[in-house]
Amino acid sequence: MRELSEMWITDVYQYQETGRFKRLQIPLFGGTVPAGFPSPADDYMEMKLDLNELCIQHPVATFFMRVQGLSMTGAGIQPGDLLVVDRALEAQDGSIVIALVDGEFTVKRLRKDRANRIVLQAENPDFPPIVIKEGMYFEVWGVVVSTIHFFSQNSPLLPKAAKQIR
Repeated sequence: MRELSEMWITDVYQYQETGRFKRLQIPLFGGTVPAGFPSPADDYMEMKLDLNELCIQHPVATFFMRVQGLSMTGAGIQPGDLLVVDRALEAQDGSIVIALVDGEFTVKRLRKDRANRIVLQAENPDFPPIVIKEGMYFEVWGVVVSTIHFFSQNSPLLPKAAKQIR
């Protein structure tokens, strides 16, 4: 049987008394949640929501990558977050991508400048853009389709390094 820490990456499971794990569909409540003043909650559920179906369009080509660093905070991507990366999608101008640049992975926004050069743009003004030049190895490894952000500092799934930064 897989370890619990391996299971949460691809599926949401519930531990049962039999010692087995059961895949869950998480309820999606109808209506919206106001971020301003509280309002009465709806008394119904719209449907069951499977996070795998919601986040993963191409299961064979989808990977999770943990974020390290602060270069994409302006896009809401924080240290310790998990990125859902789809390698089957074609990157477009403006896509957030995982790129391989001279043998190193980075997460940045893919852009083309006025000179039609490829630019990997950080979403934090403290980090300069990476302009892809002749002679550099460059590959778009995958397109970031969503992020999983942990709010609880006590989550066993949040790495210690990310807890120290927050």
